[in-house]
Amino acid sequence: MKKIGCIKLILMAFLGLVLISCEARGPEIGSIDLEKLTKEPKSYVGSDVCRFCHLEHYDSWKSTLHSRSLQDVTKNKDAMITEINPKVIRADLEHLSESLKIPVNEIYIPKESDIKYTIGVQWRQQFLVERDGILYIAPIQYNTWTNKWVNYHEDDWSKRPWIKECGGCHAMGVDLKKNTFSEARVGCEACHGPGSYHVALPKTAIFDKRTTILNPSRLPSGLRTQICGTCHSRGESTKVKGVPWPVGHLPGQALGPYFKSASFAGGDVKHFYANEFAKGHHQQYLDWQQSVPAREGVSCTSCHYVHQLGVPPTQFQTKGSGSQQCLMCHRLINKNAAHSIHSFANCIGCHMPKIATSAESGDTHSHTFVTLLPEDTLRNPAIPNSCQTCHKHKNADLATLQSVFDGLSKKSLLGVHRRP
Repeated sequence: MKKIGCIKLILMAFLGLVLISCEARGPEIGSIDLEKLTKEPKSYVGSDVCRFCHLEHYDSWKSTLHSRSLQDVTKNKDAMITEINPKVIRADLEHLSESLKIPVNEIYIPKESDIKYTIGVQWRQQFLVERDGILYIAPIQYNTWTNKWVNYHEDDWSKRPWIKECGGCHAMGVDLKKNTFSEARVGCEACHGPGSYHVALPKTAIFDKRTTILNPSRLPSGLRTQICGTCHSRGESTKVKGVPWPVGHLPGQALGPYFKSASFAGGDVKHFYANEFAKGHHQQYLDWQQSVPAREGVSCTSCHYVHQLGVPPTQFQTKGSGSQQCLMCHRLINKNAAHSIHSFANCIGCHMPKIATSAESGDTHSHTFVTLLPEDTLRNPAIPNSCQTCHKHKNADLATLQSVFDGLSKKSLLGVHRRP
């Protein structure tokens, strides 16, 4: 009986502490006026604040390229994936001397101590240096996979402020007027919006808390994909002249009022082929807009995840590896046309040829999901084709390749789906 009495006393004491704790927290919770809070402008709080409640998602995001889009070298020396050796750099640049706009010996090469931030890590790495309080991209670029140095705006780099040219897609909370940003990377708030309202409310304010942050997964697929399109695109701001990213756009808003896309028809022959397929990097959204999957409601997140629990299983954050991703939705029923000879069923090799460039020519997949045939190149030699991106057919005669394809198509009883 004495033992039971002791247990009762312990439980009563514990409940008393809980009640005291609740009473102590009560005024704190009640003191937050949501209506008053939401009248204040939203501000960015940074991804490190998000981790306190969303640690698993934060850890997953940390393993993505988004978290490495911009890295502070002054805080993390390991962000530099190569050394700055002027002798090696100038030797590589000498091989490009005919295409350079200034002599090799006049190209500025920063000291490692002058580098404040790095940009990128997977395909290439660029380096930010500071002059008079303004960040600029140094005119040298290291291409990761080929271990080569190349030039980057070697003649006018000091006239192109990084925050204006690239800041909106590599950092959070960019303020062009103040020349500042809140976080050096593509953080949580790039997709979820500024989080100041959200973090101000306690966990116990479950329903109110949910209304103060955007969850892209609850958006219609069109608006959800436009979040990706803010950076995986090419064009110019409609709000600030001369800025190539959508100034003022927030996740959940339509992209159109903030951004005008570039195109071949509009005069951008450097970054687009004549058929409007992307020639340059970060243009996947523009490719996707032309595709049949886009019209059928397939969005970026149908194939790619932004963060998921655990270690990412694939290089490009796709839900399946290579053709396995395609075969989640597309079943190969009829082995007609090219399918009759490509028994290895490498869907992306033909339907997503590597014809765009990030660092080296042809290192980025097309996202129009259309097979480019030899006849496309025969009509316009500047347009590549899927067949010649394969090493076996690299130097093959185009007319012969097209003839073989046409022959296979005629033999099929069902024919082959041709593009409109």
